[in-house]
Amino acid sequence: QVQLVESGGGLVQPGGSLRLSCAASGSIFRINAMGWYRQAPGKQRELVATTGSSGSTNYADSVKGRFTISRDNVKKTVYLEMNRLKPEDTAVYYCNADINSVVYGQRNYWGQGTQVTVSS
Repeated sequence: QVQLVESGGGLVQPGGSLRLSCAASGSIFRINAMGWYRQAPGKQRELVATTGSSGSTNYADSVKGRFTISRDNVKKTVYLEMNRLKPEDTAVYYCNADINSVVYGQRNYWGQGTQVTVSS
């Protein structure tokens, strides 16, 4: 069983910072792309940032310069450092990963989501 477990969400004031973590577990052979997506109430899920297995990164225009995605391949964990948060960043943040596991082969996985609320 392969799982992605997120942590680090919460309530923060505008201009504040949060760090999200997502750890993969299970019989994993290789993790390829990892990323973060978010879904605000009444809106579609959208890409926030992704990182390839070599460390390449890609960001949504709305978060460039404020958010930083990184990964630790030994810990099988991806992080999202969020700075200068705005009320419009409020959403449920989901971790996503392309994982090659021993049992299931190559599949795409989602975490359960973690709420980020930016409000004064």
